[in-house]
Amino acid sequence: MRTTRPFGIDFGGTGIKGAPVDLGTGDFGAERVRFKTPAESTPAAVAEVFVELLAQFPESDGPVGVTVPGVVRHGVVHSAANIDESWIGTDADRLFTEATGRDVHVVNDADAAGLAEVRYGAAAGRKGVIIVTTLGTGIGSALINDGVLVPNTELGHLEIDGHDAETRAANSAREREDLSWEKWAKRLTKYYRTLELLFSPDLFLVGGGVSKHSEEFLSLIDIQTEIIPATLLNRAGVVGAALYASEAGDS
Repeated sequence: MRTTRPFGIDFGGTGIKGAPVDLGTGDFGAERVRFKTPAESTPAAVAEVFVELLAQFPESDGPVGVTVPGVVRHGVVHSAANIDESWIGTDADRLFTEATGRDVHVVNDADAAGLAEVRYGAAAGRKGVIIVTTLGTGIGSALINDGVLVPNTELGHLEIDGHDAETRAANSAREREDLSWEKWAKRLTKYYRTLELLFSPDLFLVGGGVSKHSEEFLSLIDIQTEIIPATLLNRAGVVGAALYASEAGDS
């Protein structure tokens, strides 16, 4: 039985994960499949993996959403901090659509996670300005106002005290410098206060792997805005990509 459920692919530096998504529940419509990211992760090499991944779901023929760790404007990738430089300037929407024979739409990875959290996760049903941050190797961000995404904010690269913010406040900085939760929370306080001044948000969501330890540090962040942990964890990228593809196809 064929299904028009959208399909989400989460493309990262080490793994490529994908599954059809039930947009009614915000969960996978079948068990997720994972492939290793090619050593030379050029767009063409990654496209071959996408073809192989989609072949695992012959019953699926809906639109496909793909996360990319970079700035994406109208399907074209404009940055490649942690992937092959050949991505820069690539019309990824067109390349992947031609390679797979499916309707493919590419989105920044943090934006995908933010969309998923606002629709199905910790911020479901919340209105106003919501900023989703992912604290990992860097700091990813998604800015969403009343459910509408403002793409490619890249708020981890704000300059604070002469430093690129993520070099001081990302989880990788905590690990690299062996910071206590308290010392890291002071850096996060400065970071989130800067975001407060710029955007006056209604809510912060904190994702990334370290959000599993949110009880250790979130209460130590001294800001006025409500700040809560994300809940979808490793499902967010796949679900958000599928959601993005579904709505991009409708527009």
